[in-house]
Amino acid sequence: MFVKELIKKYDGKTVVDSVSFDLPKGAVISLIGPNGAGKSTVMGIISRLIARDSGCVDFEGEDISSWKSKELSKRLAILMQSNNIQMKLTVEELVAFGRFPYSGGRLMAEDKEIVDRAISYMELQEFRMRFIDELSGGQRQRAYIAMVIAQDTEYILLDEPTNNLDIYHATNMMKIVRRLCDELGKTVVLVLHEINYAAFYSDYICAFVDGKIAKFGTVKEVMTKETLAEIYKVDFEIMEIAGKPLSIYY
Repeated sequence: MFVKELIKKYDGKTVVDSVSFDLPKGAVISLIGPNGAGKSTVMGIISRLIARDSGCVDFEGEDISSWKSKELSKRLAILMQSNNIQMKLTVEELVAFGRFPYSGGRLMAEDKEIVDRAISYMELQEFRMRFIDELSGGQRQRAYIAMVIAQDTEYILLDEPTNNLDIYHATNMMKIVRRLCDELGKTVVLVLHEINYAAFYSDYICAFVDGKIAKFGTVKEVMTKETLAEIYKVDFEIMEIAGKPLSIYY
């Protein structure tokens, strides 16, 4: 997948300005930058949740707008930061929604096996018959990720998956993201505000400022004090933990 010269305007203001980059397959790619930098808007355009004003999103050799929704949903899944499902659903019922592109709501034996595997993978067996509104924030996030796993797409887009999670659950969520790539071969694209999570768990980072890409590259290429200072307008120091560059700002 690659995007080329994406432009999006709201009320005459350009919020995504000529954005172009490739998404390497089988990698974790984090979109970072300050509030209003255009990260979530680009994510929305890639997933077709937001209409672009101009530019191209190439998905497997075709513009993403030409894909039928059912076929696209077998290849690309997105989980937004706000998932307010109003129905009274159990974990099992929620995860089963991931099979809808394939089953149309009528689960076959294969679908049920995939749902079972997704629940097991996310270690939710003891919660499978519990209603999602009875779960903790971390458990609920895991249930939504299980739904995405059951959808069985190559590309997974996650908009701020650590939002509203404490440090324990946020760290576990990022470990899960890493496993989705390393163990299941997924290409995972995230919007993140916590740059140290981006640095420690990503393969590539795309940094945005004012609707434009300030830097795209490997973690070590982007996580420099000069680049971070340009993006966030504060001074940084970089240190390494377990071979990964991490930052502190002052």
